[in-house]
Amino acid sequence: MLSKFKVEKLKAVIFDVGGVMLRTKTHQFRHQWDERLGLAHGSVEHLVFNSDLGTAAQTGQTSIDAHWEAVAQYLGLSPADQGQLRHDFWVGDAFDYAMIDWIRSWRTRYQTAIISNAFDDLRSVLTDEFSVGDAFDLIVVSAEEGVMKPDPEIYLRTLTRLNCAPDEAVFIDDNPGNIEGAQAVGLPGILYVPDIDLPALLPLSGV
Repeated sequence: MLSKFKVEKLKAVIFDVGGVMLRTKTHQFRHQWDERLGLAHGSVEHLVFNSDLGTAAQTGQTSIDAHWEAVAQYLGLSPADQGQLRHDFWVGDAFDYAMIDWIRSWRTRYQTAIISNAFDDLRSVLTDEFSVGDAFDLIVVSAEEGVMKPDPEIYLRTLTRLNCAPDEAVFIDDNPGNIEGAQAVGLPGILYVPDIDLPALLPLSGV
């Protein structure tokens, strides 16, 4: 899914985080917890991200710590097991630093931003854990905004803060529904898929 956009009009490039810059390379460790708990593969991941608990945490109704406590309570885990699950859940994830290098190569000419459906610790994770927060002019986190993609409001708030018209930006996400949400407000989108060549689709260069 690729919306029409004109590179010469671009003022800003907006990225998703999970599934684009931070990708799960293996689900092995999450599946091990599924098996340990007698659940189908994907059950723990669904609980963390896509259940009512996950939605509450990603819209700022609960903190990240309270979220993990609720997940552990739902699964019947001890405090020690809760800590182990929280650690193991992210072990298979890896950050794409080559993408960050590419972003840094042209960000003096274009604004860079993030829109992420994420918990309230994302900003600190990007800054303190991965040391990439400084690569972005604006970071918009659903838990801080109280609204998630694909709600039009989160895209409109981002564009307002960037002082960009929708057709002066492009949005990159791995979820087709989120791309459709962006397109609904006139923001062109690029659906991120494995092996996509973003530099070829977005031939951007610094000053």
